[in-house]
Amino acid sequence: MIKFCTFLIIALLTWSTQAQDALLKRADSLYVHGNYSKAIEAYKTYAPQDLVYEKMAKAYLALGNYDLALKNYDHALNAFPEDALIKYDYAKLLSRSKKLNDAAVLFSELVYLDYRNPNYHYELGLVFEKQGDSTAMDRFQSVYELDPTHQKAIAKIARYFLVKRKHEASLRYINTGLESYANNVELINLKALNYYWKEDYKEASVWFDQLLALGENSQFIHEKLSFCYAEQTLYKKAIDHANLAVSFDPKSATNLYILGQLYENINDYASAEKWISEALIIMDQPLNAEYTKLATILNLQGKYKEAIAALQNAIKEDPQDEMAQFFLVRTKDEYYADRDSKIKVYEVFKDKFPKSVYIPYANGRLRELKDEKFMKSE
Repeated sequence: MIKFCTFLIIALLTWSTQAQDALLKRADSLYVHGNYSKAIEAYKTYAPQDLVYEKMAKAYLALGNYDLALKNYDHALNAFPEDALIKYDYAKLLSRSKKLNDAAVLFSELVYLDYRNPNYHYELGLVFEKQGDSTAMDRFQSVYELDPTHQKAIAKIARYFLVKRKHEASLRYINTGLESYANNVELINLKALNYYWKEDYKEASVWFDQLLALGENSQFIHEKLSFCYAEQTLYKKAIDHANLAVSFDPKSATNLYILGQLYENINDYASAEKWISEALIIMDQPLNAEYTKLATILNLQGKYKEAIAALQNAIKEDPQDEMAQFFLVRTKDEYYADRDSKIKVYEVFKDKFPKSVYIPYANGRLRELKDEKFMKSE
């Protein structure tokens, strides 16, 4: 009878273990196949629960339920306080959930336990960065010292030096990073920006073009390339990229205006007029300078009447804009056929701006007009 009872107990224990093993395999299978809610229900029936808290945390995380994921990670870490992987995953989720102080504590513990693990330093650096702690850069430097190929840490350091305008230091880290990963888009972008801010527009354009070659395509890149090519007087390339920048945001008054200026540079005044006119419709700011620019382009096409209207708009924007006032006088000088009308606009300008830098020109032109009038009356 005793032997039978012993056999029965062993059989029951074996059956129970096998049943639990089967339950765990089923729960794991549900998790692997993305059926997270059912996986969680299965894990809840597994004993001992200590062994599945981490699995439940990952399932809740997959569902986007961070609160329950954190709760289960906490249970898992209490059950296995020396498990570095649980601590690492838990700390990352704490950081992601903006529980930065708790995350910093756990990452600091991990750094202490395994100082030579670069990712522990990197994650701790990210937490310090979010907290506004200046020692974050020390953590990123530690990552680099432990692993000079760590792309994310290199990008952090390179960006730090870029913002500080320490371009040579920034480029040194970038070039090191590109040696191990030549197509790192973030580092290439930082390299382009370094040269851009150094005003080395030729080199900057090379690296912005490299971003396009790697499939990056954004308004920002085309704006920067347009400017770089314009600074090299490669206006047709600048126009191509300015047009692409406008295609991303057709309501960007700034980009429309820049495009108009670029067309002016290649003497395509009709296109310049078109784009600057569109920009003026959208702009919500004092536009006296922009209307004056439009008037200049209209004058170059002999459209004096339209130029006068544009300059009158400029003066409405700023009645004290001396340049716009004088350009209006000059345009009327071209447009009016009657010499007396021409003389009058110069005299009115002199009365209004007696100390203007344009007075010598006005005096000279008045003498010419009066001489012409006198000669004609003879």
